[in-house]
Amino acid sequence: MVKRHLNTLFVTTQGAYLAKEGEAVLVKIEKERKLKLPLLTLDGIICFGNVSASPFLLGACGEAGLTVSFLTERGRFLYRSVGTVSGNVLLRRQQYRLADSDEASAAIATNIVTGKIANSRYVLQRFLRDHRSEENEHRLVKDAVRTLGMAIKQLANSDGISLDFIRGIEGDSSRCYFQVFNHLITAQKDFFQFHGRNRRPPLDPVNAMLSFCYMLLMHDIRSALEAVGLDPAVGFLHRDRPGRMSLALDMMEEFRSILVDRFVLSLINRRQVSPGGFETTGSGAVSMDDETRKTILVNWQKRKQEELNHPFLKEKVSIGLLPHIQARLMSRYIRGDLDGYPPFLSR
Repeated sequence: MVKRHLNTLFVTTQGAYLAKEGEAVLVKIEKERKLKLPLLTLDGIICFGNVSASPFLLGACGEAGLTVSFLTERGRFLYRSVGTVSGNVLLRRQQYRLADSDEASAAIATNIVTGKIANSRYVLQRFLRDHRSEENEHRLVKDAVRTLGMAIKQLANSDGISLDFIRGIEGDSSRCYFQVFNHLITAQKDFFQFHGRNRRPPLDPVNAMLSFCYMLLMHDIRSALEAVGLDPAVGFLHRDRPGRMSLALDMMEEFRSILVDRFVLSLINRRQVSPGGFETTGSGAVSMDDETRKTILVNWQKRKQEELNHPFLKEKVSIGLLPHIQARLMSRYIRGDLDGYPPFLSR
């Protein structure tokens, strides 16, 4: 697949070759010409997996100030090619300035947390729509939907709110959402029970899958941020801490429920995972066997290939490219090209 979003060329077809033709990039697949775009219309190229590029194209991109990023097929960042003059340092300097400002950080954090709560609410609403015949049995889920709706209004109607206030709303909303999460498990309930979020180590199979998939999502988001030149360690909602990818954690918040939580619920409810794939150690930690891990990875990759309509771009994008789209939007906001950071809102 070869697609362009936000003036960025994404190349995901394995075996694709990128060459320079005049002042344009030419994409070939099995020696067949598939796409030709003028370099002047692009601000970056991102290649996934076994995608190669000619040195002449890389040189032309460097001269034009275009970044060419290379990631594994699963989205782990490998390296990027930039010219002698790069705007990335200016982007990062502005990122650091905003992160040092409580007011600017609060503005970005408000949008991120609003996106997180709205998407969590969407997951609960989808469950209620899919189980209308059992509406009376899910009063707690309906109550949670109302509570999350009020939290969104609270964020929208508060001017000059502090980061601590935003984090408080985020924490309360998370607890509200996870308090009813067990209701969303409709199959294999005798084994797959959820009684709260726990990690390091996970103490039940549901948390084991959530933690594993959050890790996969974190890798995708960190790679996306690095590909556009942002520093994944300097965030706005999450503050600096040695070894912590704070900006990646920020951006992950809006995706947790719609990408990971729904995915894990689907694996359980469709019986794609089974009790036999989990083991409890003497310390109480729960781990997955290789077959279960493989099942998760295969289905995760399939899920990333599905398409949906991006509410901000007003066009179809694959789920696997969402972190890259949002990273690009974050960079545009930081540069001053957008009035605010638009989180991804599931529709």
